[in-house]
Amino acid sequence: MVIAFFSFLSKIFGLFRERLIAHYFGASALSDIYYSAFRLPDLIFNTLVLGALTSAFIPVFQRIWSKDKKQGLILANSIINFFLIFIGLLVVIGFIFASPIMRFITPGFSEWQLIQVIELTRVMLLAIIFFVVSNIIGGILNSWKRFFSFSLAASFYNIGIIIGIVVFYPHFGLIGLAWGVVLGALLHLLVQLPEVIKNGWHYQLAFKFDAPLRRVLKLMLPRTIGLAAGQVNLVVITMIASTLSVGSIAVFNMANNLQSLPISLFAVSLAVAVFPTFTQAASEDNKELFAANFSTSLRRILFLLVPISVLMVVLRAQIVRVILGSGAFSWDNTYYTAQSLGFFAISIFAQGLIPLLARSFYAYEDTKTPMIISIISIIIDIILSWIMANYWGVVGLAIAFSISSIINMLLLYLILNWRIDNIDNNLIFKSLVKISINSVAAGMVAYFVLQIMALFVDMHTFMGIFSQGLVAGLAGLLIYLLLGILFKLEEVLIVKKMIRKTLRLFKNA
Repeated sequence: MVIAFFSFLSKIFGLFRERLIAHYFGASALSDIYYSAFRLPDLIFNTLVLGALTSAFIPVFQRIWSKDKKQGLILANSIINFFLIFIGLLVVIGFIFASPIMRFITPGFSEWQLIQVIELTRVMLLAIIFFVVSNIIGGILNSWKRFFSFSLAASFYNIGIIIGIVVFYPHFGLIGLAWGVVLGALLHLLVQLPEVIKNGWHYQLAFKFDAPLRRVLKLMLPRTIGLAAGQVNLVVITMIASTLSVGSIAVFNMANNLQSLPISLFAVSLAVAVFPTFTQAASEDNKELFAANFSTSLRRILFLLVPISVLMVVLRAQIVRVILGSGAFSWDNTYYTAQSLGFFAISIFAQGLIPLLARSFYAYEDTKTPMIISIISIIIDIILSWIMANYWGVVGLAIAFSISSIINMLLLYLILNWRIDNIDNNLIFKSLVKISINSVAAGMVAYFVLQIMALFVDMHTFMGIFSQGLVAGLAGLLIYLLLGILFKLEEVLIVKKMIRKTLRLFKNA
């Protein structure tokens, strides 16, 4: 709940960031440049650091720290120093070869767009240096089950980007957006330093290439390959979108960012919080502890995300217009972003389960299986994207993404079920059926209220669309909760207990 609260705060800043981009640039050639500039830095950082490093680092660090804090500190600093050198070299190479790389990634861009995207990319590459240290420190805090500053960091990252849009852009032009990203990365690091230092970490100029460090690198390799495939997938999508109508890259990214909010808020936060427990259960060979936590966490995610998927499909136009409908963001932009959001939303439940399922394998130090499954689903996504974009444009990219995400989730679940005995399949299936029925009923009620509200509000004003969407959404959620109580869904009690426990924690703090 702590992670979820600060994730929600981060997403509020993230939505404000997206609204500012939409307000200033709409879905246009300029916003296409901005989103495309993230591709090379993300390819390096997300592949080698985010997810790959932390998922491999936490189990090894946690085991060593519990036995010998001095050796744990040496491992942490050795990892930091190793990756600062390695990633630093990649940043230099990326800076030098940014021009040919970005020309390859955005083949549909005009010459003036290419000049701009190359400049922004080179500046954004600097942010990776701060993110390297920040994410390793975040892994240390996670292994200690200290989530406060780790959860707060994402908000500071978004604040840095917002400063770039509001302050830097008016003075320095488009390049100011890139410097905002660098500022955000620096703030992401600085906000975590006090807590990690307070709890026992301090920087050392250590570089011990011993068995634990090699173990981390070995565990990273399959995950790195899987993440590299994911980033290649995004590069291919950007390549395809750059050849479609102007603004397609922006539409895809904006719709994707909107649908990722509930996934980050509920699913990723739960997966991050339960991962140390999964690791503990695996190290103790306690399958009962693992199964109990897995079943509970999976059902929580389904309980929260299935109704959100349905309601987001029903309310997609209202969501897009309220959050992004400002300034340069036209009704045409709204239509294509809303349609893309609707197809993204179909797979929200599957995307939400993937982090939990993947971490179930990581806890047993198996990073190969999620990698192979990820590559399979990505190949499917690339093939479907190429085909569907020819028929439905940017909306086809969202359809392909959802299909591949559902396949990814199903393969992970089936293989985990085969490897781990008794992960409560019967209870999970019963809950899924009840949750699905209740969610469809909630969606039908929301759609009905949506039509009624349209008769009483001005659909051409912000307040009119906001009121229509809010009332319809609340009506749908109310029906969902009432049906959950009526059908005695265990997840209602789980969520109630979770909220009560959190309130007690805040009260005692």
